[in-house]
Amino acid sequence: MNLIIWLVIGGVIGWVASMIMKTDAQQGIILNVVVGIVGALIGGWVISPLIGAGTINQSDFSLAGLFVSLVGAVILLAIVNLFRRGRVR
Repeated sequence: MNLIIWLVIGGVIGWVASMIMKTDAQQGIILNVVVGIVGALIGGWVISPLIGAGTINQSDFSLAGLFVSLVGAVILLAIVNLFRRGRVR
């Protein structure tokens, strides 16, 4: 059951991040899930030590944990846009 919740929350976080970065039309459901989960990993490495909150990958489904995962997903999409277009959008 945790796997299903992890995938759903990862998909929602990836979708919200793609809406923020205006890449929603280019992504499907699978890519949203991947962006949410990989973004949570990036957020866990970069932001989590700064504010002391976990991520969805660490089974922290608190508001701070969701925010860290969302910021990590936005960072991931910014990096992808930088390599794809040569600029962050």
